[in-house]
Amino acid sequence: MSLKWEDSLDIAIELLEKYPEVDPQYIRFTDLHEWVTKLDDFSDDPQRSNEKILESIQMSWIEEK
Repeated sequence: MSLKWEDSLDIAIELLEKYPEVDPQYIRFTDLHEWVTKLDDFSDDPQRSNEKILESIQMSWIEEK
């Protein structure tokens, strides 16, 4: 599966599996951006993200946790 920035729930699930010890409530957006772009299935342009997208991923991650 190829992940794009708009796949916030799928990205959040991948992050939860990869970083189970992290509390997403306290993650910095700079770290979140880096972790998303390093996911094996991520294949979008890293420059296309913005605060709204990262916030959506963070909220999905919090809900899944």
